[in-house]
Amino acid sequence: MSIEPEPSAAAALFGEGIDRARQFAGALADHGEERGLIGPQELPRLWTRHILNSVIAAPLFPAGRVGDVGSGGGLPGIVLAIARPDIEWVLIEPMERRCVWLSEQVSTLGLENVVVERARAEEAGRYEGMLDAVTARAVSALRTLIPWTAPLARDGGELILFKGQSVDAEIEKAQKVIRKHRLTDVRAEIVGEGEIAEPTRVFRATVR
Repeated sequence: MSIEPEPSAAAALFGEGIDRARQFAGALADHGEERGLIGPQELPRLWTRHILNSVIAAPLFPAGRVGDVGSGGGLPGIVLAIARPDIEWVLIEPMERRCVWLSEQVSTLGLENVVVERARAEEAGRYEGMLDAVTARAVSALRTLIPWTAPLARDGGELILFKGQSVDAEIEKAQKVIRKHRLTDVRAEIVGEGEIAEPTRVFRATVR
């Protein structure tokens, strides 16, 4: 299968980072499947479903230090680091082979605003209560994901978690952990309507 042609929205969304975004998309297309980073059916929708789905949320993140839990192949962490060079990104990933890939991309793309941390979220203790925001994409349901991500955020920090169409149902099922972790301003948002072909859904909350 061939990689999806670059959508017209990509250049505007990445701005000065578009060349790096193209380079990263090419690396995923060339090596993503063989290295277990993307599925065999993802090339025809690599830009639309994965890269633009990630970058469209870039303006939501506060300046400072942001953690990406379960960064995997760099979606959304590498994409967001390209789009938001003003933020320090901590890519938290437990699998060694994926950390190798992430480190390779950081070096190849010249991303000076990224740290790769090999750890499970619950083992990344040195970041506990230290991050201005925490994100994750395609990791787990909210009732599992919130206990992994909320402890990493500082008081007043944000959770900005990429979710699918079932986000509202997930919020309902996660009410117990939402209360336990003292999340406020809990809501689901749709980002990118009218800008990209497949708008992105995110779960947002403030950690207190």
